[in-house]
Amino acid sequence: MAVPNTELTDLPEFMTWEELEQLPDEIADRIELWEGRVVWVRRGPKEHQRFTARARHALERCARKSMSDQPESCWEVDFETNVFLGTTGKNDFLTPDFLVYRGLGSFQDVRAADTLLVGEVLSPSKTQSDMESKKARYAGAGIPWYWEITLARTESAIATVRAYALETGHGVLPAGVRPLRPANYLVAGEWTASDEDGIRIEFPFPIDIPWSELAY
Repeated sequence: MAVPNTELTDLPEFMTWEELEQLPDEIADRIELWEGRVVWVRRGPKEHQRFTARARHALERCARKSMSDQPESCWEVDFETNVFLGTTGKNDFLTPDFLVYRGLGSFQDVRAADTLLVGEVLSPSKTQSDMESKKARYAGAGIPWYWEITLARTESAIATVRAYALETGHGVLPAGVRPLRPANYLVAGEWTASDEDGIRIEFPFPIDIPWSELAY
């Protein structure tokens, strides 16, 4: 359903979770709260939904295999699920395109502390500045792994998959220089369709995804 522009512009700059719940779903589903500030989430093209689903299914297959090999582990894989950044409260959350988190009870909120991996599918509707800001918030919340899937611009396909690991200590900087943020992600893997072995990485559990599983 299309949302009239007047409904979007009439909302306040800041809201609480309780106020957000009072909005129609077609509006509330397009909002993230960044420490109470309203941030609009742009809808992606159909390719965005298509490859989000493929990534989620591929990761779920790998998670299930990991759980069969290590019965003590319990992972859940979902998409477009709110991740609340604080230990309490719900006025600060992000909604990754796909995510992996520790198994929770029914209808339990997903907290950053429970989350192993978050991922975003980068379509033309998402600007680089938007994604850098979002990535910084994931890192600040201590989420160990962040994935970016970049879509091809001229065909319905994935161009690149990158896996980022959370940096737990800062590198050597020039004297007097301090990092802008307390945490950051570093690229730990990068794959394209030319990689014959597909996507392979051992963290946060063994992941082995042939490129054909992501193709359309």
